[in-house]
Amino acid sequence: QVQLVELGGGLVQAGGSLRLSCTASGRAVSNYHMGWFRQAPGKEREIVAAISRSGYSTYYADYVKGRFTISRDNAKNTVSLQMNSLKPEDTAVYYCAADRSFALGYTDDDYDYWGQGTQVTVSS
Repeated sequence: QVQLVELGGGLVQAGGSLRLSCTASGRAVSNYHMGWFRQAPGKEREIVAAISRSGYSTYYADYVKGRFTISRDNAKNTVSLQMNSLKPEDTAVYYCAADRSFALGYTDDDYDYWGQGTQVTVSS
């Protein structure tokens, strides 16, 4: 199975940018569709973005569309999330996840492997 480690979280002011990265080990990330999720205090985990195995297809939740970009580099076994124009409501723990199924998943039930998460805090 694959192990996932997220890096790149931190504290940023509203309007700023952060780039999260997720590095896979154990199995090649090219075997999986990949997603980024987030969970704010007192809220359920929600999808942020997803990308297909090849990188050809992507999905963005409405609340990040136009601000966040998901990408992957299968040769480097990494998936990234570029976050621009950050808002205080983007504050959450962000998780990288891997989906081994055939179709690209959009809910956390679709994903099989998870990283430990990285905290993103956006101050107003």
